[in-house]
Amino acid sequence: MTIRADLHIHSCLSPCGELTMSPRAIAAAAAESGINLLALTDHNTARNVPAFAAACRDQGVAAVFGCEATSSEEVHVLALFEHERDAIEFGDEVYATLPDVRHDPARFGDQVVVDEEESIVATLPKYLIAASAWSLTQLGRLIHGRGGLFIPAHVDRGSFSVWSQLGFLPVDEYDAVERVGEGRIDTGDLPVIAASDAHEPGRIGCRATEFEGAGPGFAALGAALRERRVRPIART
Repeated sequence: MTIRADLHIHSCLSPCGELTMSPRAIAAAAAESGINLLALTDHNTARNVPAFAAACRDQGVAAVFGCEATSSEEVHVLALFEHERDAIEFGDEVYATLPDVRHDPARFGDQVVVDEEESIVATLPKYLIAASAWSLTQLGRLIHGRGGLFIPAHVDRGSFSVWSQLGFLPVDEYDAVERVGEGRIDTGDLPVIAASDAHEPGRIGCRATEFEGAGPGFAALGAALRERRVRPIART
C-alpha cells in the first residue's frame, strides 16, 4: 500500500503553534487530508504525546512520536520514536538543558499540555524555542541510543537549519534530511523527506512523504528510509 506520512507537526504546546492545534484537531485534519502516518514534533518537549497517541487511535491514523530538538548550534532536528515513553523521556532530557528563560505567553504564545479531552493540564515555564546544551552530533547519539530516527529539519531553510547556522551538513549518521526547497545545500545521497511543519490545522498534509509498505508504522518508515524508498510530495 502507499503510505503518506506527515512527520513534522506542532501542537498547542509549541509557542508558535495555534491553540487550535490540539492533538484531536491534528489527528482529524490528518485523516481528512489522507495522511495515514503522523508524527507530533513540538519544540524541545514531547509532553503532548499521550493525548496525541489517543487521538490518532480514535482517527485510525498510525502515530510516530517525537519532538523537534534544538542543538547548541541552534539547528533544528526531528527526533522520531516508535514508543511514547522514548519520545517523552528524550523530550524531558532536552527540556532540562534549556536555559532558564521564563516563557512570556503574552509575547510568544501559549505552551499548554492537554489531556485526551483537550483540557489544559499544565503549562511549561521555560521558553521552548531555545537551544539545548547538546550539539547536533550529541543529539544524534541520544536519539539513536533510544532507537529513534535522527533527521535534521528543513536543512535548506534560511533559519534554524544546518544551512543557516553552519553553511553545510556535517558528516554524521543521519537517517534522512528534511528539505523545504528554499536553498542549495549538499546532502549527498541521504533520503529526503518533506513535511508540513504545520502550525495550524489547514496546513497538515500540504507537504508529505510517500512510500510503499505493508502498512503504516515506525518500522515501515525506518525500512523505507534505509532502502531509499521515500518520495517527498506537495499538495497541488
